[in-house]
Amino acid sequence: MASLDRYDHRILAELQRDGRLTNQELAERVGLSPSPCLRRVRALEEAGYIDGYVALLNARKLGLKLTAFIHISMDRHTPERFDAFEATVRALPEVLECHLITGQSADYLLKVMVEDMEGYQQFLLHKITRIEGVTGVHSSFVMKSPIASTALPLQHLQRQGD
Repeated sequence: MASLDRYDHRILAELQRDGRLTNQELAERVGLSPSPCLRRVRALEEAGYIDGYVALLNARKLGLKLTAFIHISMDRHTPERFDAFEATVRALPEVLECHLITGQSADYLLKVMVEDMEGYQQFLLHKITRIEGVTGVHSSFVMKSPIASTALPLQHLQRQGD
């Protein structure tokens, strides 16, 4: 796919809003007939614009009431140390996001979700602080999330020659 046109932009926006749309519903929303719409969706998937489809679960209803952001400092800044850390946290289901960062006194920023403060303490003491190379941990806890979106901003695509 060389470039995205306005139909592709609309398809991506609609699928971000509701990934369960039928092809018929999607086609109607973006102004295409079903066959070309389906071809475009398949092309967007094959080109890697769509990574996959998921169900967004309600964390609170599932008993996950505490979200924390954790700044992690490492003892050495080597590819091997970073690879080992990333492999370890990738296997921890509590870790929703892991970012290698700059501009802070930390090397990594993790977003984690657990049941409560006791669950966080167990996670921190029995998992995070036991990872080889971790020398510092600073936690911030989410009190409120006035904005929590999974949708990517797509406005810039329309300015690129629609």
